[in-house]
Amino acid sequence: QVQLVESGGGLVQAGGSLRLSCAAAGRTLSSYATAWFRQAPGKERAFVAQISSSVDNTYYADSVKGRFTISRGNAENTVYLQMNSLKPEDTAVYFCASRWGAGTYRLPSSYDNWGQGTQVTVSS
Repeated sequence: QVQLVESGGGLVQAGGSLRLSCAAAGRTLSSYATAWFRQAPGKERAFVAQISSSVDNTYYADSVKGRFTISRGNAENTVYLQMNSLKPEDTAVYFCASRWGAGTYRLPSSYDNWGQGTQVTVSS
């Protein structure tokens, strides 16, 4: 089991930027596929971005491609989500998730480690 803690959420105006952090307690994330999901009120949890284990390939939902960037920190126990050109429709609780494996995983059910979530609110 990997304990994940997200931070960096907040309130921002449309067009602004935020950087979310996902930190693993006492463990490196470099061997884990790590992803960001988001959940807006009344909606299902949706895939945002994933970074693969070892080779660090990245994958994005079409709705955030070109605006969001997922990356690893130098300490290897942190994964970031840089969010630029934010829109009101990006408002949601953002969750970090990880799993052992080298594949591409876009479904929430594919992940067995989750953080508690961090709120992102984009005002128009």
